[in-house]
Order: sequence, then structure tokens, then C-alpha cells
Amino acid sequence: MMQYGIRAVVLTLMLFQVSLVLPQSPAAGSQAGNPASSQAQEEQRHPPQAKSKQEYSDYTAAYALSGGAAVEKAADGFALKYPASELLPYLYSKAMHEYQNEGDRGKMLAMGEKVLDLDPENPVALVLTATVLADTLTDVDLDRDQKIAEIKNNATRALETMDNTFIAPPGTTHAQIEAYKTKLRGLAHAALGIMELKGEDYFAAEEELQAAADLSKTAPDPYVWYNLALAQDSLMRYNKALASINQALQHIAANPELEQLAQAEREKLLKLTGSPAPAKPANKKPTDKKKPQQ
Repeated sequence: MMQYGIRAVVLTLMLFQVSLVLPQSPAAGSQAGNPASSQAQEEQRHPPQAKSKQEYSDYTAAYALSGGAAVEKAADGFALKYPASELLPYLYSKAMHEYQNEGDRGKMLAMGEKVLDLDPENPVALVLTATVLADTLTDVDLDRDQKIAEIKNNATRALETMDNTFIAPPGTTHAQIEAYKTKLRGLAHAALGIMELKGEDYFAAEEELQAAADLSKTAPDPYVWYNLALAQDSLMRYNKALASINQALQHIAANPELEQLAQAEREKLLKLTGSPAPAKPANKKPTDKKKPQQ
């Protein structure tokens, strides 16, 4: 049985923090009265704004909270008071971030879906929901087909629309924006690759995971390289698989579970390729020093 490993939730933490754009204080020239479609397009180009000082104050107080449950509760309360607020997706995004930090995948997914209900093109929520769904996908899921459809839709949608929907934080350089988008794209391809791997479409899995690996060269993801090796192994491309598993082990850092799986896969591939195992340092026994004869 193939062992896929567990992705550390912290891998996407930095991406989420960079994506947050703090709202502007109430500005003159309210967009009230514009058609809904025009307002949606405008929100894609500019950071959202509060419509009153009280709304902004309440948002700031809610956003300052920590802990997934506390932020989620505050977001629900804010939604009751300001159901049409442009800031609401940011509160549920903050809740998603807090649950992500706590390692609660179920709640992280639930908050991501709330963000998408409010902002269907949100690239971070699209990618993170696809990532969680792909990582937790199993053969025994009763809603497996639905999960697969959602992974495909969210990851593909993020890749197709990211350039037009990503709102850069003020002061972000072009290089930082492009680096951020590249990491998001890598996660989207990885989600598709993991989904294809678990569906045993190894050709598609290799293509998506290789794309993810190529996009993460500045910060290699051992999880991606490990699963790429599994796809290549299943295609009997053993030399490529060995090279990929070596990449995984080179960047595995402090992830003992994944390291154990990768080491086992490497040993298997060494036998399949006939490659010699790395030489182990000889155990030097202490030499017995003879005492000089009297």
C-alpha cells in the first residue's frame, strides 16, 4: 500500500500572512449604488474599505483576537452586524490562519469555504482548500467524487485567475508579489498532483508534481519531491524516482514521519536501480596499546 506522508500545515502559513491586506479607513466616494457586478470587479482591484468608522473599529477589534475559535466567533458576530461588509472575508481568512496555525485541518477547510462563499476568486482560500482536500483524500471517503471535483475546481481556478484576483499588500515590491504567486501556483499544482497520485493516474501526477517542484526551487518542498518519487516509481522510472527521493531527503528538515517514509522509499529504489548503498563509516575499535616490557 502506498504511503503518501503528511504535509506540515505550517508550509502554507507564510503565504497566508503575506496575502492579508489591511483595509483602508472609511473613504469619501462610497461605492454604494454601483451595480453588484461592478462592485465585485472593483473589489478585485483594490483593497476593501469600511463604510463607517464603527464598522472599521469593530473589524479592528475582531481582527486583533487570536485563536481560531475566538476569531471565528467574532467573524460570525461581525457578519450579523455587517452582512454586506467588504471586510468580512478578511475576518474568516484570519480565522483560517489561526486554525492553520493550530493544525486543525477541518476548521481550516471550513473557514476557507466561508471565505470562498464571500469571495469566490480569493486565490489563497482556493489554494488552501484544495491543499487540505488533496492531503486528506482517502479511498474510503463517502464524498470522494465531490472532494475530487472541488480540488480540481479550486486549484485550477486559482491558477487561471490569480494574476487578476490577487490584491497586493501596500508597499509590496513586484519581486515579492511574483515570488508569492509562484509559491501559490506551486501549492495548486501540488494539490492536483496529490489528487492524481491517489487516483492512480501516475502520468498526470508526475506532470503536476514536477510542475510544483519546478516552482519551489528557491524553497524546495520535501513533501512534493517525495510524492513525485512515488509517481515516478509507479511508472517504473526508477532512476528519476531515486533522484527525486534524494531531493526530498536533502530538504526534509525536522519531519521525522516523512523522513522515515522517504528513507524506506529510497532503500527500495536503490535495490530496483542496482545502485550501491552509501558507505557507512567504519566502526573503529580502540587499539590495544601494548605496555612496554619491563
